[in-house]
This record gives sequence, structure tokens and C-alpha cells, in this order.
Amino acid sequence: MQLQVEEDGIVTLTPEGEQQIKDSPMYNDGLRPTRKSEHDWTAYNFASLWIGMCICLPSYALAAGLISLGMNWWQAVGTIILGNLIVLVPILLNAHAGTKFGIPYPVYARLWFGSRGAHIPSLARGIIGAGWFGINCWFAGAALDTLLSAMSGWGNITGHLGISFAIMWVLNVWIAYRGPEAIRRMEFWAAPTLIVMSLALLVWALTSAGGWGPMLSAPSTFKTSGEFWKVFFPSLTGAIAFWSTLALNIPDFCRYAKSQKAQIVGQSSSMPITMGLFSFIGVAVASATVVIFGEAIWDPAAILAKFSPFVIFLGTLGIILATVTTNVAANVIAPARAVENLAPKKMTYRMGVLITGLVALLMQPWYILENFSNYIFVWLGTYGALLGPIDGIAIADYWFVRKRRIHLAELYQLDGRYSYRGGFNQKAIYALIIGIIVPVICKNIPPLQIVWDGAWIFGLIISMFLYIWLMNGDRSLVSYSEYKSITKHAAEKAAG
Repeated sequence: MQLQVEEDGIVTLTPEGEQQIKDSPMYNDGLRPTRKSEHDWTAYNFASLWIGMCICLPSYALAAGLISLGMNWWQAVGTIILGNLIVLVPILLNAHAGTKFGIPYPVYARLWFGSRGAHIPSLARGIIGAGWFGINCWFAGAALDTLLSAMSGWGNITGHLGISFAIMWVLNVWIAYRGPEAIRRMEFWAAPTLIVMSLALLVWALTSAGGWGPMLSAPSTFKTSGEFWKVFFPSLTGAIAFWSTLALNIPDFCRYAKSQKAQIVGQSSSMPITMGLFSFIGVAVASATVVIFGEAIWDPAAILAKFSPFVIFLGTLGIILATVTTNVAANVIAPARAVENLAPKKMTYRMGVLITGLVALLMQPWYILENFSNYIFVWLGTYGALLGPIDGIAIADYWFVRKRRIHLAELYQLDGRYSYRGGFNQKAIYALIIGIIVPVICKNIPPLQIVWDGAWIFGLIISMFLYIWLMNGDRSLVSYSEYKSITKHAAEKAAG
């Protein structure tokens, strides 16, 4: 029986296919494959999505913070651009699966980890998303606190910073609660607004510092190449890990793409360019603060505090907009879908949003941001070591093991081919554990420290090749002839 139809490179369920799975405990309206009419995201939608996500306070802090670690401007910008070009590869590779089969990330993960094992990578991604959610809310809360303190006696109120954070937390949860479709509409107009505000910040730095020369004159503090490389590799891992989260759950967005071309062009033309430009702005402004204030200030709220109340007001609005566009897109959908996937017939996306917000509080973003070493070495470095192997397994499974052939209906069956043994694909679990353990062991062996510093890359490679080897000839694979038998193609549809 033909349960799915492929048209213009996009596979959707036939009416018979939908009928077969609609009563499954693994199915609900948020997790089902998208229908052809729902594939309406254009290249501009993906470009505006990435512009809105890249122009955010954590990316500013990442760029400017490299200056405080001792890099000069071109070393810092180059490190971030290189990291983003590297992570763009798995983003596009995983985006292909989301576009072709219209499935969200937790369902995509059922392919590699099994119907129950999928909770491992989806919850891992979800917890990290919740952490980022809290970090963005803390940045925005600090900016709001600066605004209110500059314009009134707000600073005399006990716990004023915590109250500001709570206000931004509630605002972000409320907006995210409205649903994923609101993201596309919001990013459409937010992207150009954020570009204008970012350029205005650069103009201020340029004029206040007296031109490009003084602004970018701060030299590297590294006395030897060895000192530089010691900071470069963990910083590169941090730059990669920054968007390694989206490299996993990009199917959550690309399941709505009009075509593969739309998502490839939209993402490739916006993500590395926007991160490069905004990184340069962050580095330039931090360098300018050395000239203007005598120290590198990488916290935007601390810079805002030095301006007039009107400028603080405009800057705070920009920070709030940047926070919302990043949080609701990059940091809520993945954990909300992960929660929804735990019990599809009982949990909803909106319940997932509320739980994400609560987990974000438990992760204490104020501690993560207490100093930059926590941010780059502890937070980004540690979760990069976790997500690298998962990225490697995802890419290996779709491109090399299954060769882009999926039986959609069986992704929603408890006893289907993707249930493996007891709902867990033990081969994926083995590949994940080894991909994590090897860099962790190398962390404590000085000659092999570079493996830990590049944990995302090494973990991805180790788990990828191990998974390919372990899955050779697995019973869950769909052969070419079987795929043809269950898939109706556009020409056949038109003829029938």
C-alpha cells in the first residue's frame, strides 16, 4: 500500500497513511508530518529567522568576550565566522530531512534512537534550549533594570534586578505561548529593525572612538602562538556549539519550507553573514569601550548605563526585541516539542512552553553569566561535547545509513521498525556514549587536551563513523525497492 506521496522533493502522507497513524499514542497535531499546503516558508522567511536569532545579546557577548580573553578584533571575528561556517554544514544536512519529510526534531530522532530512545537526544536539546532561554531573559532583564534605574529610583528597590528578570521571563513565556506560526510573522518585520539598530550601535562606536584606527587598535595580548592556540580551540568550539543546538532541531522549522532551495538559500545567505557582521559590531564596540572608557565592556547593559535616559530607552527596546526574536525561535520550540513528545496524547506545545520556562529558572542563568569563563568554557564547551556526537549520529543515519529513505507512517507506530528493541536503538546509544567519553578522557591527558577543546568536532566524527559501522545492514533500513512500493510519486499521482 502506498502510504506517502513525493512531489517536488517533499514527502507527505496519503489519506490512507494519515488514517493509519492518527490514533497512535505517538501522534498528535504538533508532531505529525506537515501537509503539502503547510510548506509555505520562503527563502526570505528563513533569512529573517536567522537574522532575528543571530542578532541577540549572547552572540554579542560571545564576540565581545573574545576581546576580554586577549584576542584582537580580527582574531575574534575570524574565530566566530569559522565556527559558523563549520556548524552551517550539519544545519543544512539535517534541514534536508525536515524539509523532505516534514517531521519535527523529536520525531526525526526516533529514526536513530528509537520510539522511546528519542527522548534522550530531544530532552538533551530541550534542556540546553531552556538554559539559553534563561540566559536571554537575564540579559534582557539586566537591560530593563538599567533603564528603570536611570529614569527613576528603581535601583533603591530591594531585588530590583530579580524583578526585572521576572518581567522579561513572563513576557517571553507569554509570546512563546502563542505558538510557532507567530514566529514567522514576527521575524518578518523584526529582522530589518534589528539590522538598523545594530548599525546605529556601530556608528556610535565609530564616531565616539575617533574612527576605525583607534577603535580597532587594541592589540592581541598573547605573547606566543602557544598562548593563542590555547584560547582559540575552546573558543572555536564555543562558536560552533553556539548554534549546534539549531543544527539538531532545524527540522522544527524546515518542515515548513516550500522547497530545499528555499531553506538552503535562505539559511546560507543569512546565518554566517549575519553572525559575521554582528560579531564585528560586538568586537568593534567592545574595542571602542577600551578607547572611550579605558576597559573592554562586553555586557550591553553596562554600556547602556553610561548613556542618557532616552538612549537607554531606545537601547532597551532593541534588547527586548532581540531577546524575543531569539528566544521564541531558537530556545522554546525544541524543549516544548521534547516535552510534547513525552506523552503526545496528553502533553501540548503550550504546556511544553510553560515547563521550558520553569526549567530555565532552575538552571540559574545568573550563575552561567557570572563571568565569561563560565559562559565560554563551562556552558558552551560542555554542551558542545554533548551535542557533537548527537549531530554526528543524525547526519550518519539520514545520509549514509538510510540514504534519505524513510517510512513515515512507521515513525508513529510503537511496534514499527523504528522501535528497535524495547523502543531503544542500542547502537545509537553506544555511539553516543563513546563519542562523549573519548573527549572527556582526553581532557585529563595534557598531550590530548586539544580533543576536549574541540569536543564538538571530535565527538561528531567519532560517533558518526561508529554509528555507520554499527548500523550496517540493520533491519530498520528501507530498501530502494520498498521505498518505491510505499511512495507514490508526482507523475503517478497525476496519472491516477
